[in-house]
Amino acid sequence: MSTTRNALGGKGRKHTIGLLALAAGMFGFAFALVPLYDAFCKWTGLNGTTSGRASYISSTGTPTDREVTIQFLAQAGNGMPWEFRPTQSELRVRLGTLATTTFYVRNRSATAVTGQAVPSVAPGLAAPYLNKLECFCFTPQRLDAGAEMNMPVRFYVSTDLPRQVHTLTLSYTLFPVGAKS
Repeated sequence: MSTTRNALGGKGRKHTIGLLALAAGMFGFAFALVPLYDAFCKWTGLNGTTSGRASYISSTGTPTDREVTIQFLAQAGNGMPWEFRPTQSELRVRLGTLATTTFYVRNRSATAVTGQAVPSVAPGLAAPYLNKLECFCFTPQRLDAGAEMNMPVRFYVSTDLPRQVHTLTLSYTLFPVGAKS
């Protein structure tokens, strides 16, 4: 009977070690999902993410008569003491033509703050067709205490935008970067 207990004890130990290794592997996989998902979304344009890099004007295509509506949204993330809003809520643009809009920011804190805007486009399938030439989202923005400014976004919508898309929403969330300085 003692040999049976030893055999079961050995199997129990192997199962315990196996289950602990499985739990550690699951934890590691779950931890890695967020950066993997972000990289996948940036690569595919899925979930409305944009590349975060400037596009070049040579790829606009020949302007067409087709127009779409671009809606603009802005919000300051948690801990961001800035007033942040688009200067116009929407704009009607022709595919393949340059358009410009601005976003207003004002630092409401008593110290200088640096912020970084994260863009998103809806519907997600339209994200690769909205090309930004100039955008405050490309680099962190620093505002002194009480300072305000209008930040431009120059963009175009590619002429090969799918026909079923009539409205795009360009949204920015502004987050604090580093400590207040």
